[in-house]
Amino acid sequence: MLLIPGAAAPHPEQLLPDARAVGHDGEILLLYPADSPAVRAATHAQDDELPAVLELTDVAPVAVPHRIRGHARVSGWLTPVHGVAEPGHMMLRLEVGELYVDDLWGSGPVSPEDFAGAVPDPLRAHETELLQHLAAAHDDRLLSLTSLLGERAGAGAPEVRQVVPLALDRFGLRVRVVCAGAERRVFDARFDFPEPVREVHGLRRALHALFEAAARDEDAGRR
Repeated sequence: MLLIPGAAAPHPEQLLPDARAVGHDGEILLLYPADSPAVRAATHAQDDELPAVLELTDVAPVAVPHRIRGHARVSGWLTPVHGVAEPGHMMLRLEVGELYVDDLWGSGPVSPEDFAGAVPDPLRAHETELLQHLAAAHDDRLLSLTSLLGERAGAGAPEVRQVVPLALDRFGLRVRVVCAGAERRVFDARFDFPEPVREVHGLRRALHALFEAAARDEDAGRR
């Protein structure tokens, strides 16, 4: 959602862009209907710098306890970009001034330079489908990953009720473990791949190796 001081919207969804992308210089490009409050505010500002804040929420694509994976807040200056959007729409450019991220990996500021130089994860377009497939068709394999937890499971080795895939990137798989019992303890576990994967075929090999290692450890534990 884009927040602009003084720009009121009768309905909050009017401040949600139809599409967004990151430009070559690290600017954020936001597509809005031409009659949206955001476009009107940016157009009326003309040559003046219009401050704005873009708030983003990352929600896990599978049903899992505590489903929000992260928040980001980007502050900067908004200007219209004429002549690049389809009729009836307007592209807005948000020049990044400050950026703060709070997610599964930690929290803290990100410099505009680091943001502009960041490389998109090669699995970003596939993560939703892959996590949903793992959750729907491979719950037994996900449960077997608990054999690799070791001391991460905590004292007393509580019985695990469910293992849900939470996040996936080129470096590894993160799952959310739900324990049985009245307290329903929940914790996350991260399984790193031996090396970063570059595409979906490499990911399949990495996941296969991970599940095979879990199966071997599980078999060894029964002996």
